[in-house]
Amino acid sequence: QVQLVESGGGLVQAGGSLRLSCAASGRTFSSYAMGWFRQAPGNEREFVASITWSGGSTYYADSVKGRFTISRDHAKNTVYLQMNSLPPEDTAFYYCAADLDYSGSYSSLYDFWGQGTQVTVSS
Repeated sequence: QVQLVESGGGLVQAGGSLRLSCAASGRTFSSYAMGWFRQAPGNEREFVASITWSGGSTYYADSVKGRFTISRDHAKNTVYLQMNSLPPEDTAFYYCAADLDYSGSYSSLYDFWGQGTQVTVSS
């Protein structure tokens, strides 16, 4: 079992940056692949980025490539999402997710989810 708690969301102006954190409880955090997803009102949850258990491989949605960076710190049991050059279209509720076996873009294949954090980008 893994419990996930996101933080770092907030209101930022277009072009600004935010760093989201996802703190995980449980001694086996280092065994889990981690993903970030987002959901805007009226839209389905969509993949943003993911990272393998080792941190050796990362994956990004085309819409965020070059602007977002996912990373993890095993010592702190935390995964991060650095978001730069934010446009208003990035406004959404951001969730982190964990899975022992899967590090891809299908949200239904992740076993554990956090409660999410709101990111609002003003124009």
